[in-house]
Order: sequence, then structure tokens, then C-alpha cells
Amino acid sequence: MATLKELAKKEELFTGGHRLCAGCGIPPIVRLILRSTDSNIVATTATGCLEVASSVYPYTAWKVPWVHSAFENAAATITGAEGAYKALKRKKRLPGSDQERDIKFIAFGGDGGTYDIGFQALSGALERGHNFLYVCYDNGAYMNTGVQRSSATPLGSNTTTSPAGEVILGKQQWRKDLTKIVAAHNIPYVGQASPHNWRDLSKKSEKALAINGPTFLNVISACPLGWYAKPEDSIALCKLATETCYWPLYEIEEGVLKVNYKPKDKRPIMEWIKPQGRFKHLFKADGGMEIIEEFQRRLDEEWERLLELDGKRV
Repeated sequence: MATLKELAKKEELFTGGHRLCAGCGIPPIVRLILRSTDSNIVATTATGCLEVASSVYPYTAWKVPWVHSAFENAAATITGAEGAYKALKRKKRLPGSDQERDIKFIAFGGDGGTYDIGFQALSGALERGHNFLYVCYDNGAYMNTGVQRSSATPLGSNTTTSPAGEVILGKQQWRKDLTKIVAAHNIPYVGQASPHNWRDLSKKSEKALAINGPTFLNVISACPLGWYAKPEDSIALCKLATETCYWPLYEIEEGVLKVNYKPKDKRPIMEWIKPQGRFKHLFKADGGMEIIEEFQRRLDEEWERLLELDGKRV
């Protein structure tokens, strides 16, 4: 694995000057993943915050070949490019050194374009066994279009389509566990990561990009706008998500699960949700504490279940 100094010396493939918000978790995620291979890269991005903010005509933040796909088909777009490149190589139609060039194909999508709208394309691409990496930056809602709930939105969160008020106290459902759903496709590699732990994210990116076959990374991405949090707290909140085990760091390689980080002092979920305005109603309204207690109970159950699977085939 590359050291921090080695990563810092590599060419910046996602430049500054984009329109992503201050404190957004997406830029450090994209920058680190693009630096995690020495191979050539072709990337695509589903409609969403990353696409809109990085490609305002006539500018672009991308220094690699890049395609804007529709909201629902980033996985189909990148596997189409991968399939076309394989076909051209097989027919020896590429000029000169391009015939032997090693290209990595990466798709980026938010939780809305991955958990929900783009899941069918993703599932199909994984089942077909294309050689690509799919990266989901999970900020827990459709942030680009006005902070609507997605199936990644946490329990009790206030969004514009699960508004906290007299009728409901935010989102009523538990979030979908997409990482495990993807793992059920029996692909070679699945990982869950956070931008606060650059070493873990870089290692998982290197591993995913070195594998021949479909791979997947689910990375938590703070959103000051939709989390109603301070921009300067973004990385700290991502770290706290792992310390509370809301966002455990683990990987599944060739079917074997490994927990990459086990907090010595597991923090209560209260510490993660309290700095976020999207949960403030839970501390004021009748029934709010019951939702927090249910949140904690489910997290504890899932964490214990994950620890039971550590080192085992799943």
C-alpha cells in the first residue's frame, strides 16, 4: 500500500475549483480513490451532487476520461465502456500501445443513484461479472435535489419527504444495508469505508482496483447541508459514525468477512446524532427518546452480528 507521502506526490486527477459545498465528504473520497492506482482510469458519475458540481459547462474537475450518465444507469454506462474496450482489444483494433494498456473502470454514485434509482443497473452489472469498481458516496439522502429521503436515510432523520412534525418524527424506517445486499451477489470484493480513515480507504481502493471482476465500495460522506451540521465537523462526524458503529469498517473478500476496526470504547449513537440538526426534533418531541433508544438497540444488534461473522465465510 502507498504511504501518505507517496499518495501526495501523485498527480491530482480531481481538481479544485469544483462547486461542491464546503465540508462535503465527496472530494476527499474521489481524490483518494483516483490516486489509489497507477493504471489509466475511465470514470462515470450518476446524476447527483458529484456530477452537477464537477462539470458546470464549460469547466470540468476531471483529469481522466469521464462520462456523465443518467441517474439510474451509472453501472450500465461504465460496464458498457469496459465491454467495448475488451472487444476492441480482442479484435486488435486499438492503436499501438493502447492494445496493452491497463485501464481501470470506476463508477461513482450517491446513495439515491445507488441504493434506489440505480440499483437495478448495479445488480445486473455485478451479476454479469464485469471488471469494474462501483463507489457509492453515501450521504443519506437525495441531497442534490432538496434533501429527500432515500433508503439510506437513517431512522428518525428529518428530510423534505419525511418531515418531522406532529404526524411523524422523521423517517420511520430502518436504513437499507446495501453493502450486505451487494455482497449477496457473490462478487470478489466488497468494502465499507470512511474518508476520515485515509489509510483504510486507500488500502481498500487499491485492493478493489487490483482485482479482476466486479468490486464495490460503500463510503460514508458527510453533507453539512442535509445533515444540518457545521462544515468543519464533517470528517469528525464520519469518524464518530465508525466509533458508534453506525458505519462499521469491514470488507468481504472472496466471501470471507473481516472487521477492519473495532472501537475500544464504543460510543453511544446519541453522540453522533446530537451535532446534526436533522435529528434535533428527537430531543424535543414526545416519543423522540424512544426512537433514539430503538436506534441504539438496532445498532447494538447489528454490531454484535457483524462481530460474530468476523473471519467467517458469509
